[in-house]
Amino acid sequence: MMRSMDVHVIAPVRIGREEPPGGRGLGWAEWGPVDGVPVLLSPGAATSRHLGFGAGVLDRLGVRLISVDRPGLGASSPLPGRTFDDAAEDLRAFAARRGLERPLMVGNSQGAPFALACAAAGVVAGLAVVSGADEVADPRFSDVLPDELRGLVDLAVSDPSAAETLFAGFTAQAMWDMVMSGSPACDLSVYRRPDFAAAYRRALDEAFAQGAAAGYARDTALAMGRWDIDLSRVSVPVDLWYGERDFGHSPDQGAGLTARIPGAVRHLVPDAGGALLWTHAEQVLTTLLGHASVV
Repeated sequence: MMRSMDVHVIAPVRIGREEPPGGRGLGWAEWGPVDGVPVLLSPGAATSRHLGFGAGVLDRLGVRLISVDRPGLGASSPLPGRTFDDAAEDLRAFAARRGLERPLMVGNSQGAPFALACAAAGVVAGLAVVSGADEVADPRFSDVLPDELRGLVDLAVSDPSAAETLFAGFTAQAMWDMVMSGSPACDLSVYRRPDFAAAYRRALDEAFAQGAAAGYARDTALAMGRWDIDLSRVSVPVDLWYGERDFGHSPDQGAGLTARIPGAVRHLVPDAGGALLWTHAEQVLTTLLGHASVV
């Protein structure tokens, strides 16, 4: 029987930076056995490679978890004006250089659309979207978003450059405060654990370590605007995981997003919130590993 609530968080087992000759560098961190099944992690908003998940189950499941910083965050070189297509091509090149072939992938929170871009481009062999940010600029959400969020989404759609400038004023502390003030009790019981809080604070601080919030700002402008991702092209297995107490990542808890992805399966987890990546790591990874033998 699969267990939940294994939220043990540890520092990376291996860490480095992939630096192709004459190209941009991508920072990465790994957990689990070096000969395990490769699983790329597209981290959540304003975090770096330092925040992993599933530390208590990776060795037993045989998973090599590899978190990669997006451009401008953590140890990855900036790429002004980057797109979702750029994200897919970055990770295609990263996987090739590290001999990962077509790895599996997990996209968490704001990392979800970047992971979906990888799936649409055929970079990965299977995907788990966990508490994934939805395309809130989609017209189907026009009447359900809070006024403040609606204003930010409208700006991201009508004037992406202005939205990016606005988001560039964000800080690691502001993200911490927003998460801690806006999360349900079931999530705060995870986020306030000393080991998790220390790892999360480090990941936030590292994400902004390049002296500006440009990486986070570009991420957020892309995620809040209309997604230039053809989800109908996704031909690999995709599972979407949402907690039934989580309405912050997707107003309809991923129902509409699931319907847009061919063959996708939605898992709505009872009595859970947005911290599913840590509370239900074993379920997420076991389901994802099941796709490794069918593609």
